[in-house]
Amino acid sequence: MNKDVCSNFIYLMTNFPDQLDSDGKYKIEDDQHFKQYCSNQNCVNELEKINAGCLYLFDEFFKNSSVFKSVAKSNIDIVEYIIIWLNYMLNLKKNNDGSDSLTYFYTTNINNDKYTNIIGGVDAYSSYKDLIDKTNMMNMDIKDISKFYAPFKLLCEIYNEFDDDNKNCTCLEKANQFVKKYQELDGDSNNTEGTSYNKILSTLSTDYNNLKNKCNDTLSFPSIETAQNTTKITEQTVQNSAQTSEVASLSSSIGNKLIPILSIFGAIAFFLGIGYKYSLFGFRKRSQKRHLREKLKQ
Repeated sequence: MNKDVCSNFIYLMTNFPDQLDSDGKYKIEDDQHFKQYCSNQNCVNELEKINAGCLYLFDEFFKNSSVFKSVAKSNIDIVEYIIIWLNYMLNLKKNNDGSDSLTYFYTTNINNDKYTNIIGGVDAYSSYKDLIDKTNMMNMDIKDISKFYAPFKLLCEIYNEFDDDNKNCTCLEKANQFVKKYQELDGDSNNTEGTSYNKILSTLSTDYNNLKNKCNDTLSFPSIETAQNTTKITEQTVQNSAQTSEVASLSSSIGNKLIPILSIFGAIAFFLGIGYKYSLFGFRKRSQKRHLREKLKQ
């Protein structure tokens, strides 16, 4: 992220506010850069307004190889921020028909030609849809994605107000707010290694630390102290898995050893039983013969 990237987001947020008007509708204050994406150059439909804002951002960063390299600096992490904005805006309205969901928007808009057109001169990513798919954010809960909007917006405002010439960081209050919100998200149970949730956190922390390192007075900016929830969960899972495996292996080993031993004892008991039976039978027969001889003598 850099100041140029954030200026595009700030422009969007200024002219397309992230809150509904008094009638509960999206309101585009100035459609100069958005109307080209709407039917008949007129953004009236609610979903069209959102789509216009989304396409505006993609065109500003990834329209062709020149923009891809000069504005986005080939940094596709910006796509995560676009989806965070998109998701937040969709989540402002609660529609019973499901049209406020990210899945609905993806099916209705992202599958059309404006998102599937080839990005000229870029080999690694074929289209806007391809960029979106590679974030793996479509499978995230819409409520989880919305949590990232506040820290992202704060970070963008800090970047936008940063003085590149004097390297003065004057947004200490916003930096403290950002770090607080970040650490709340970092301690969330959804923050597990390898997830999109964890990847977004990583992007936010990287962009924050990059800005902090540019400041003349680095110590004035708060540091991000992670809860290391990711590592703990992962290690605990591995340990539990290993322990379970060891117990299962040990149980199996003991079981395998006990089976032949029990079989031997069973066989011994079986033959002892037979021996006892025949011994008892023989004893009875001898007793009967002795009794018969005594009767004959009488």
